[in-house]
Amino acid sequence: MSRPLIGITTYFDAARWGTWVREAVLSPPAYAKAVDKAGGAPVLVPPLSLGAVDSYVRGLSGLILAGGVEVDPAVYGEEWDERVDEPQPRRDRFEMALAKAAIDADVPVLGVARGMHVLNVTLGGSLIRWLPEAVHHDRHAASTPHAIQVSVSSKAGKAIGDHIEVATPHHQGLRRLGAGLIAIAWADDQIVEGVELQGHRFCVGVQWHPERGNDNRLVDALVEAAIP
Repeated sequence: MSRPLIGITTYFDAARWGTWVREAVLSPPAYAKAVDKAGGAPVLVPPLSLGAVDSYVRGLSGLILAGGVEVDPAVYGEEWDERVDEPQPRRDRFEMALAKAAIDADVPVLGVARGMHVLNVTLGGSLIRWLPEAVHHDRHAASTPHAIQVSVSSKAGKAIGDHIEVATPHHQGLRRLGAGLIAIAWADDQIVEGVELQGHRFCVGVQWHPERGNDNRLVDALVEAAIP
């Protein structure tokens, strides 16, 4: 049986190899390894021409919106916060167009960290630009593990159970949920750490990185949903 093609969004940035420094399409290898482990065939998707979006969606069986720098606040009508990294508008535009096309085509989608934020703003939602200020603590920015409660009736919950320990620092979070999204995972301070799009075959966003470590169950679930 042929493996489903799973697209993975990427950076388009400068990289060094040998004595060369050139622009390159970049992706942490954990994403490709997780897709391969789950039985999919990883395909790196560079944030270039918007005209290629429909072709990608027609050719792919599933999509991972990967992590990275924060989404440009201009997308949801706010100003950039100098405490976060400089936004990458070209990547934002490309990934939002890709996410919308995948949703419209009922292609399975997994949004990871930034990818969950892309999913949310694509559907009209907004973000908390600086989470420590909103919740009055910096536990979300720490790299120590913390518990996440997961709805067992959600697709994520059916894959990983009702809770998970994660260690993924982040400085932003979801504020207003996008149209059709429902919260399916929460930190102990009730910050939303996971969402799911109602009525879609598989469209899940999580704040943590399921491609890292030994727990591959969410990526497994994406690849399973991508198999015709």
